[in-house]
Amino acid sequence: MSVSFWEASPSDNIKFERERHVYYMEMMHHLLPSHYSGQEINRLTLAYFVISGLDLLNALDRIDKEGVISWVLSLQAHPRSEADLESGQFFGFHGSRSSQFEMNDNGALIPNGSHLASTYCALAVLRTVGYNLSSMDSRSILKSIKYLQQPNGSFMPTHIGAETDLRFVYCAAAICFMLENWSGMDREKAKEYILSCQSYDGGFGLVPSSESHGGATYCALASLLLMGFIEDDLISKSASSSCIIDVPLLLDWSLQRQARDGGFQGRANKDSDTCYAFWVGGVLKILGAHKFIDQKASRDFLSTCQSEYGGFSKFPGQLPDLYHSYYGITAFSLLNEPGLNPISVALGIAGAAGVTL
Repeated sequence: MSVSFWEASPSDNIKFERERHVYYMEMMHHLLPSHYSGQEINRLTLAYFVISGLDLLNALDRIDKEGVISWVLSLQAHPRSEADLESGQFFGFHGSRSSQFEMNDNGALIPNGSHLASTYCALAVLRTVGYNLSSMDSRSILKSIKYLQQPNGSFMPTHIGAETDLRFVYCAAAICFMLENWSGMDREKAKEYILSCQSYDGGFGLVPSSESHGGATYCALASLLLMGFIEDDLISKSASSSCIIDVPLLLDWSLQRQARDGGFQGRANKDSDTCYAFWVGGVLKILGAHKFIDQKASRDFLSTCQSEYGGFSKFPGQLPDLYHSYYGITAFSLLNEPGLNPISVALGIAGAAGVTL
């Protein structure tokens, strides 16, 4: 049997198929399709999409929460001694069992591959299923995360080295926020790095002097909000509270990302893509400007990416995938879809699971 999709036009007014999306996420929780085998190292991130998605869909009863907690905690890297904490290694969470290195027969530790993004996903999942984060070993995370911050304020995702950009500044900020402890990062340096990424057109690039991008702009605004440097609903606040960024220029750039088809693009002159309804929509929500978008047109575009069998695709008429399914659901949460839990925009999880910002 071939998979069919709705070829919807704005006049079709297709509804949000909550039960089908619950089924899709539940299916992904039990067994990932074979084409996800290449992403095995990111299994914790895939679990984040599934579990956070089910929470937004008000369907967390479909999973074994205690089983999830046990599995996530088993992926945490732990130092063998106090000296390990001063070695420059990062002791966060591994992305999967295959990246979780153990001691060999001679007692030598094979390199620790824990990752900032995996650590963010781990804490988000634990928080979502109701685990008390104060019960875990957060000291090793906070004490070692500081070694990932660079002199310019940016963060590497892992101590063995990799690219540094706003994605990992966001992960560090979200980790410290969820652990309610900022000892692991220099917020002032991180703030200066973020501000250096705002482009001439108002958006933010992943690194200084790069093209403005919807995902990077979300990471910038959400990080500044989590770190306490800006307030939400910026456009209604006094000028003094928003002076560290150019809000009018950012607002203009963000509103221009809604295309003629109703969807949102990540960059100028690019096709609309499901996920940017959250990345750019989240920016507009933080700014207090989500009310200015054409919400019906956004809903209509997202509906054309909604699979008949649950989940969302990147573009209309394609097969659904976990990443775009999750961000399709978050986008509908931003649109106040009935039956969905509200989202805590800056944390990227349901508001009921954490602090609503």
